[in-house]
Parts: sequence; C-alpha cells; structure tokens
Amino acid sequence: MNIHAIHPRQRGATLIIALVLLLVITVLGISTMGSATLGLGMAGNLQYAETAFQMAETGIEVAINSGPFNDMEPTIIPETIVATTDGVEVGVFNSETAYQLCGGLAAGASLGIGEETYSSYHFQITSTGVSERGAQSVHTQDFSLMGPGCL
Repeated sequence: MNIHAIHPRQRGATLIIALVLLLVITVLGISTMGSATLGLGMAGNLQYAETAFQMAETGIEVAINSGPFNDMEPTIIPETIVATTDGVEVGVFNSETAYQLCGGLAAGASLGIGEETYSSYHFQITSTGVSERGAQSVHTQDFSLMGPGCL
C-alpha cells in the first residue's frame, strides 16, 4: 500500500506547523524574558531610591543627636559612609544644621521663671542621602529649642 496515494496533499504540513508553533513560542519566551528583566531593573532602582531615602533620614537623626546647636555658624556632618557588618557599603549621607530665626514662645505657651524671658530658636536640618547608581534623596527637617531671650 502506498501511503502517498492515501494522503497526497499532506506532505510536510506537520513540519511547517511545528516550526511556526516553535517560532511563536520562542517569540513569547523572548518577550517574557525582556519584561522580567525590565521588572527586575525597576525593582532594583526602587530599592536604591529607598536606600537613599533612609540615608537622608539617618543624616537627620545624626544631626539632631549631635547638638549642641549654635546660632552663629552651621553644624555640618561630613559625608559619612554607612556599611553593613561585613563591610558592604550601603550608602552615604551628610547634613547641615543651620540657624533660622529667634522668636517668642508660641501663643498659649507658658514658660516663665520670675522675670526671665525665653525664646524659641528655630533650626533647619538639610540632609542628603546617596546610594548606588546615583539615587539621591534630600530631606529637610525643622526644629526649635528653648533658650534665653533673643538679643
């Protein structure tokens, strides 16, 4: 029995269909890999941005804890590298605390000892955090301290 006589028009059709399906699956696989690579890059960049945010916040905490504060010149925390316990660098921060103004106590505040006057000394901290790949975050924090009356 001659197989070509039974199915004369189906010669090689299966091969062509299989190759087309293989091509479609390959294109889908390549595009999925591209999407996964893009997603991984975006997640990495978000992690670097979060690290820079945390470095800026660390700079503010270090500046607040560094006191005492001077109303004549800024307090500068130089560039400080933060590393893990095994020495891997996480990021860098620096900050500057600058005197802003001196004013009376807020309305409704009561602080009086005899005839002495007290004032509120306003300071502002600007902290910059930097992590890998150039991610940077700048934060500003204001705070006030009580002290003897302004001159």
